[in-house]
Amino acid sequence: MTTFTTKLDESRPLRALLATCTAVALFFILRLSIGFMSQTDAPKGLVMLVALAVGVLGVWALFLVGNQLISLLPFQWQQRLLPYLFVGPAAALLAVYLLYPMLNTFYLSVTENIATLPPALPAEVLTADNQAETLANSLRNVTFEGYWYNGAGWEIGRIRVQEQPALLVVRGDQATAWGWHNYTFAFTSDEMRIAFRNNVLWLLVGTTLSVALGLVVATLVDRIKGEAVAKSFIFLPMAISFVGASVIWRFVYAWQPAGRPQIGLLNALITSMGNDPIPWLIDKAFNNYALIAIIVWVQTGFAMVVLSAALKGVPKELLEAARIDGAGELQIFFRIIIPLIRGAIITVSTTIFIAILKVFDIVYVMTSGKFDTEVIANRMFVEMFNFRNFGRASALAVILLIVVIPIMVVNIRNLRQQGINNS
Repeated sequence: MTTFTTKLDESRPLRALLATCTAVALFFILRLSIGFMSQTDAPKGLVMLVALAVGVLGVWALFLVGNQLISLLPFQWQQRLLPYLFVGPAAALLAVYLLYPMLNTFYLSVTENIATLPPALPAEVLTADNQAETLANSLRNVTFEGYWYNGAGWEIGRIRVQEQPALLVVRGDQATAWGWHNYTFAFTSDEMRIAFRNNVLWLLVGTTLSVALGLVVATLVDRIKGEAVAKSFIFLPMAISFVGASVIWRFVYAWQPAGRPQIGLLNALITSMGNDPIPWLIDKAFNNYALIAIIVWVQTGFAMVVLSAALKGVPKELLEAARIDGAGELQIFFRIIIPLIRGAIITVSTTIFIAILKVFDIVYVMTSGKFDTEVIANRMFVEMFNFRNFGRASALAVILLIVVIPIMVVNIRNLRQQGINNS
């Protein structure tokens, strides 16, 4: 036993050197592979094969090598570091692809489109004693009000841009204007007022109808023989993307002036009864409701499946006892079934709420936000890609994030109350 332990200790440096060299080699291979995949003229098929190899074999090999290196450490350190080996990459990816973009979005929302700064500071600014004041005085629609800080290497001046307060930060040859102008636009402009109003309408009507219809359908379908077939047809729209669903409903809502052939299903039915066709997507009285009907059509199947599973978990003995005591079906439904599946209803409602809050595809495909159908997500797209107002688009993204956070908190608390994720 002593001889075996001695040989193991003697081989430890060699194993450590081999594992370290392997890790370094894998790192450079991954780096070269990522560089190859980023080339626009690389063959697409070869890029796909390299991506599969890097994403599966490369990451798997790195875990093996990392595990080998940690196994060479004392047992106490192994217990401390091994969890980080498996959690670390996921945490790093979350930080790179979630945390950093979130922080950068907020940074853009308070710095972009605040003041029109020159791409490079002029010579008179660089040589001036008070650079922030000199720069502010050279800009249009900017009034310099004084210094908040003026020290070595840094100058932070208080300015007004179009009568709104802001900060002008000058550091070396870099200048940045900070302000809340993009958020002011989000909460005061006429376009955004329409978008906020429509989003509230979507959230109230869309979420309520989706959950209510899903619950009603789940309750009724649970009592028929062809349950699986009925559920399949109702759930089928969930297999279609929002863009695909919008294209389908464009044909349903298609409109032509009176006297012309109507290819839209609804207007074909209406004109067959002797009535005039209705411009469903143009008439502001009900075009938003016509768009909401699409997401209700898609999300009802999701609500039905989840709530149907919750209904099957209700003890039948409890329902039978209620019937024996003389309770009617409506009393059983509202006083027994609903309280028992309350957690599932909250989960479905919050999930659909978040999906509706960031709805973009339906509005973009159907109306592009015209005819007073604008919503926040579509306006964010328009500001960024049509008008190139990155600051305004970032501010709208931050607003959506802030609204989603309390909904996620409610969802997590609900899951914990149901016994999920309890340690």
